[in-house]
This record gives sequence, structure tokens and C-alpha cells, in this order.
Amino acid sequence: MGTSRIRRTATTGGTARGTTGGTSAARTRTAVTTRAALALAAAGALTLTACSGNGDGGKKEGGGETSNGTSVQLPKLNGQKIQVAAVWTGPERASFLKVLDEFEKRTGATVNYVPTGDDMAGFIGSKVAGGGQPDVAFPPQVGVLREFARKGWLKPLGPAAKEQLAKNFSPGWRQLGAYKGTEYGVYYKASNKSLIWYNTKAFENAGVAEPKNWAEFLKTAQTVADSGVEPVSVGGADGWTLTDWFENVYLSQAGPEKYDQLAQYKIKWTDPSVTRALTALAQLFGKPGLLTGGNSGALQTQFPASVTQTFSGGDQPKAAMVSSGDFAATNIQQTKAKIGEDAKVFPFPAVGSRSPVVTGGDAAVALKDTKGAQALLTFLASTDAAKIWAQAGGFISPNKELDKAAYVNDTMREIATALINAGDDFRFDMSDQAPASFGGKPGQGEWKDLQDFLKNPKDIAGTQRKLEQDAAKAYGS
Repeated sequence: MGTSRIRRTATTGGTARGTTGGTSAARTRTAVTTRAALALAAAGALTLTACSGNGDGGKKEGGGETSNGTSVQLPKLNGQKIQVAAVWTGPERASFLKVLDEFEKRTGATVNYVPTGDDMAGFIGSKVAGGGQPDVAFPPQVGVLREFARKGWLKPLGPAAKEQLAKNFSPGWRQLGAYKGTEYGVYYKASNKSLIWYNTKAFENAGVAEPKNWAEFLKTAQTVADSGVEPVSVGGADGWTLTDWFENVYLSQAGPEKYDQLAQYKIKWTDPSVTRALTALAQLFGKPGLLTGGNSGALQTQFPASVTQTFSGGDQPKAAMVSSGDFAATNIQQTKAKIGEDAKVFPFPAVGSRSPVVTGGDAAVALKDTKGAQALLTFLASTDAAKIWAQAGGFISPNKELDKAAYVNDTMREIATALINAGDDFRFDMSDQAPASFGGKPGQGEWKDLQDFLKNPKDIAGTQRKLEQDAAKAYGS
């Protein structure tokens, strides 16, 4: 899963998916298509062994600054109170609060942030039922955003927010936030979810290099295991991490057309293409010694710990690699590891002919028709708001006008550049596109089914039957 689940991330106080998801935290039933060339372009852009220096990143791309050095004018909202709900906790929450602080400073409003937990749909649904919904929320799944719009819970973007959106975002990202032609969402936080972060010391000690394809990846993992370090860290306690593993394998192996068909439930989960993807994944999940803590340990490991245990422990870390979006940088920053030196990243290995490129994201939407809610959406669509979190780290933005020099290091800068250079040629996280009951709730649907698969990777047929049963129920078939 955006943002998003993008699948968002948190290091304390929660297990949100990395996003956008972190957050962390990430999925769209959009008609936007991904060209095969995207994988090659992105892979080329993601030569991510750069150092973590804070170079100037070249010329400023953004512009349109006003006389006071800001890119957008905001109304005065003295005395107004705004409640904002999102999945972010821990360091992500701290970074986002810096964004809200700037909004308060410029408008005079008071903003209260409320963490929702992973079940955004359930949280907002209960608030709407009681008449106490927040002014603004950040659904980390496009399927949830459209569910809210279908139920009439969302308020359309106002003129100022739409103006910022048109200026700063490509049509594909704008379409992701729309429902039946009406724009509701601003994709503030995005993620590239097709990455493998690795401990450079563990790789050096094992004498291995960055693998390019699945066979090399499995061989590298085994060599690292033979060196005395359990190679692959999986945060299986958070089911969304397993959907990310599946989606990357599936997109690379089955290709974008099949990916779209499965994402839109136009083919069944018993399709042979799903069999092949689970079979490939079982080569990792089913091989003793390749997962940190074994399968049972992985199922008890939450996402934040899956990252930090990879970059803690000096010469004897608990793991050498972790598959995660760019948002893992937030967790890595909680260790002593330096991104670009101790922690590096390579594109998810090609299982088929090309490496996959899966994205996610967190969109801001208004649940109340207030001046304050619209002003916040306008701010979030601007380069001003994107710059604040980019400078804090652990964040990339789909805002194409954001100056790349705002990112904290070359690694994040190149990840962001790859996302922007893709334009509208991207694939959004599959489970984020699904109804929340299938692709976005802990303990049920795809999350639970893939956790059961991690527990017993030999039961591919049984996993497919359960996935199909749950998908049919969620899609109303």
C-alpha cells in the first residue's frame, strides 16, 4: 500500500504504513497508465549510492514567489480552530506538525492534529456518524478517498486550492484525488515503494554487491546469511508491508496490464499470474534462514522495528536489508546510521524483465466546508508546505515545482527526481486502490491473507482461494 501506506511509517506510538504507506503509511482505480519505459527511466534515476551531502541540487525549479518570499497567499483566520486527522505518528507526526505550525503562523488559526491509526475509514466513519468529523483528513488509500466521496462526506476543492493544484501537480496526481470529475484531494505526500534499503557494512562483510534481479537477490540474501547476519527484515505484523512485497513482485513479473486488471478486480486472485507471483515470493518467505527472526519473528515485527533493526547493532545488525519506500529514511534517522554512507538503497530487483515502480501517497481532503479547511488545502498544494517536510527528511512530494535542493540529501533528492520525471507514468499501490475492507484494514482482507501466507508460504493455492473469497466479498461480486 500511500504516503502511501502512500504506506506510511512511524517509529513510535503506532504502526502506520508508509504513504502516503507510513505512513506510514498507500491506491487508485484510475485510468492513468504506466508505460514500460517507466521502470527503465526510474531505475536509471535511482542510482542511489550517492553520498548524503546537502548539495544545492542545481537550479531552482519552483518559482512564482510573492514579494514576501512565499509562493501562496493565505487568508487571515484569527480565532478559527481546525482539526486535522492523519495516520502519522512518531517522527512523521513531528515533521508534519512543523507544517501545521507554519500554517498557524501565517493565518492565525489554531490547528489540532489527531492520529487515526491504520483504519482511517473506520475512524472517519465513526466521527461522521457522530457529527464530529475533522475539518481535514489524509486518506492514505485512494480507494478510501473515493469511498468518502461516494458517500458524500467530502467537500470539493475551492478555487484557490485548485489553482495551486493545477500549477504544481501533473494531471495524473490530480486525477488520483478526483471522483467522477470533481477534485477533492491534494496529494501532499508521496512515496516510491520499489526500493530495498541495505546496511553497507553487512554487505561489505559478506562480500556482496547490489543485486539487479530476483535470482541475484536471493543469492545475495543467502550469502549474507552465510556470513552470520539474517539477511531480510520483514515487518509482517503490519499486513501492508506484505502487500508491498506482493505488488512489486507482481508488477515486475506480470507486467502493467495485468497489474491494472488485478487492481481493478477484472481478473480473479486465482489467476495463474497470482500463482507465479506468490511462488516467487515463497522463494524468499519459505527459505529457512533468509528472514530475520524466521517467519514467526517476521510476523511479530512491526514496520518501524523492521527498519531500525537493519541499521542498528554496528557490525552485527539483526538484518542486512529491508524492502521499504523512501519513508524508511525517517526511521533510519532514529539510528546512528547515515543515509548514503551506512544506509544505501537500490531499486527493487527485477522479477520479470524490468524492476517495478510502485508509488503511494497521502491526500488531504476537506470533510467540512469551512474557510479554514480550504485554506489548509491551498497551503498543502503549494511548494511552501512541501518544502517544510522535505527539509525535515523522510518525505518526497509529487509537487513538480518544489525545488529539489529542499531535500535533505542526495539520496532523497534522486528518489524525488525519479518520481517527478515519471510524470503520469506510474503505478499506484494496488491494495490502496481496493475497497478498504479488502486492501486497507488490519486483521482482514489482503493484509490478513498475506500474513497467513507468510506463516505458511507453501500454501499458495489456499492463499489464492482466500484472497479471491475476500476480494469477491469486498467488491460485491
